[in-house]
Amino acid sequence: MTSSEPEHLEGAPPEEERRYPSTIGGMFYLLVLAVVTGALVLVAVDAGQWRTGIRLMGGALVFGALVRLVLRARDAGMLAVRHKVFDALVLLVLGGLLIFLAGSIPEQPGGF
Repeated sequence: MTSSEPEHLEGAPPEEERRYPSTIGGMFYLLVLAVVTGALVLVAVDAGQWRTGIRLMGGALVFGALVRLVLRARDAGMLAVRHKVFDALVLLVLGGLLIFLAGSIPEQPGGF
């Protein structure tokens, strides 16, 4: 062991260069995050398009749920928080509720 090498690294294989994101699930996570961010910007910039923005958010969450169900736990990246079914169920319920609420709130007089 050299003096510059910590004890816990002695005999450890050399680390591979880190890839960002390191899993395919990380790519899908970033995609979902980008769509949700874009939808929030749409809602903030044009309040008349709030339904479209909310539907986009809901659709992104539903897409994330489907991806979480398809990918293995080690490939899911940041989409994996708890058990696969629990993660997918939470995303599916939240996305479905956003889509449902955007369609069920009646038009209000006065523009919103």
